[in-house]
Amino acid sequence: VQLQASGGGLVQAGGSLRLSCAASGRTFSSYDMGWFRQAPGKEREFVAAIKWSGAGTHANTVKGRFRISRDNARNTVYLQMNSLKPEDTAVYFCAVHAEAYSTNFHTREYEYAYWGQGTLVTVSS
Repeated sequence: VQLQASGGGLVQAGGSLRLSCAASGRTFSSYDMGWFRQAPGKEREFVAAIKWSGAGTHANTVKGRFRISRDNARNTVYLQMNSLKPEDTAVYFCAVHAEAYSTNFHTREYEYAYWGQGTLVTVSS
């Protein structure tokens, strides 16, 4: 199982980026997926999660600015990030929940079994 995150980069405050996470080694349409981020000197934190059904949830810090989505035909999950702020600067990681057809949203790191390598997002002021 491999997750490849991409789409990070340098953007000015107020700008947008779209992150992608391509999964391989398994069909992930039955699994919840999530995005986390880790800013310099801080712990990794939850950003967004999407269920196998397509329902999504977002952390309060990004709600209304970020949107998680998925394309099961491409085994890919996306994170559309708008109105970016300097405090959004972090390495963003995608992850896959361990169990298929899970019923709850998952916002904790330990709930995810597989992780990508991360992609760096830098927002300048």
